[in-house]
Amino acid sequence: MRIFFLFFGFVLALTGGITLVAYLNLLTIGYSVIEYLLFVAKRVETYLFIIGILMIWLSGILIKRRKKKNQFTKK
Repeated sequence: MRIFFLFFGFVLALTGGITLVAYLNLLTIGYSVIEYLLFVAKRVETYLFIIGILMIWLSGILIKRRKKKNQFTKK
């Protein structure tokens, strides 16, 4: 289950991150940083990126908790 969260989170973060980097081209055509941030905040890809990062982070926490739990039960 942890591997699924890690892999799926990576895919979401990668998809969102690539499109966010591609949207940086808006700055070269005259958008200000504020306009860019407002535009990006309305895009679905931003939320995919955030959800993906959270899924990766949570899968890491689950791995650490399971390792700690196993250390206490083995003794």
